[in-house]
Amino acid sequence: MIKPDIMINKLTVLAGLVMVTGVATAQQKPFSITGNIKGKTTGYIYLSYSPDGAADYKSDSSLIENGHFSFKGKLTGPAQAMVSTIRQPLSFDQVAQLYLVPADMQLSLDNNNLSGGAVLKGSPVQAEADALDKAREPIMSKVKPLSEAYEKTGAVYREAIKAKKDEATLEKLKEEANKAKDAMDPYYEQLSKIDEGFMDKHPGSYVTASILRYRISGMPLEEGEERYNKLPEEIKTSNLGKELKKDLVGMRMGSPGAKAYVFSSKELRGEPLSLADYKGKYVLVDFWASWCVPCRAGNPHLKELYSKYRDKGFEIIGISDDDGNNEAWRKAVEKDGIGVWKHILRGLKSDGKGNFDRTNDISENYGIHSLPTKILIDPNGIIIGRYGGGGQNEEAMDKKLSEIFGG
Repeated sequence: MIKPDIMINKLTVLAGLVMVTGVATAQQKPFSITGNIKGKTTGYIYLSYSPDGAADYKSDSSLIENGHFSFKGKLTGPAQAMVSTIRQPLSFDQVAQLYLVPADMQLSLDNNNLSGGAVLKGSPVQAEADALDKAREPIMSKVKPLSEAYEKTGAVYREAIKAKKDEATLEKLKEEANKAKDAMDPYYEQLSKIDEGFMDKHPGSYVTASILRYRISGMPLEEGEERYNKLPEEIKTSNLGKELKKDLVGMRMGSPGAKAYVFSSKELRGEPLSLADYKGKYVLVDFWASWCVPCRAGNPHLKELYSKYRDKGFEIIGISDDDGNNEAWRKAVEKDGIGVWKHILRGLKSDGKGNFDRTNDISENYGIHSLPTKILIDPNGIIIGRYGGGGQNEEAMDKKLSEIFGG
């Protein structure tokens, strides 16, 4: 269950979280956009981007006069941006996602097809992105109705939760939503192959760097490092490049050969727990969540492995991404019958306003960006296996445990 949604055409996050390149100390250069929009002759149009790679993004607006508008600003280099006729868009259909460069550009929009009808000229980075979108389009056309069905079933499920429907009803609705999601998986795989092909063909592209920002945590470490190393220096030293480097550092911390981060917390029943207490044993650290369907589906197999190897020096520690919903965490442990091993929370604190305190976040110290992910640690505290996000599959995990314990 990968957190970044690979369905998004140009890999941008709404609400101003626009990833961009640029170094804050680099010299800014001017850009301009002259544009026209079909189907809208008056009103305002809004542009969001980051001029220098800083955390804060810049919002600008332009009055539409007889279907025409214009923007001017400064950039240190290429930047991902979004344009909308709505000041605070709520969905990707309401925005045109673009790659700006310090140059004079021309933008054509269709108010009835803002996300798919944008044409930006004068940006070589946008030309590369357009080529990628063209390759993805046949698959995206098949994904769209499935995505709409998934959104519809998901909305019904969320409404049922608000209405406090009984557990049986909620389980049935959740199953329907999951079936709708599973129907998209084969197309996700095809989109992944298209993206990989683009990155192979354009290893030094800014678009490749943008793709990597959302995919690198799901790649084997060696592949992520290889693709990162092929990026030009100006991208590596940019804000986007620094984020990629940070992800790789986290992946290394949670990959075979690294010394396992020694965490301490309180387990489900309130007793203290530390990884140091498990020295001398093989420990499988299972990163999961109550809402993660593949995590829950894998619990029966984990119980089999625990029963098979626990008397031979094997332990499991469950680390749940349920800091915001302790009750759901406890219910999931009880319902799945996995209370036979210890469970703690990852330690991510939210202020309820979109800000997070990661001081005690265990997941950060293992480079965990998708669930489920499992980390196997040897008796000396060295990581000897990573399974799931950016690692091997669970068949490889079973084989490793069989080699260690026999049988």
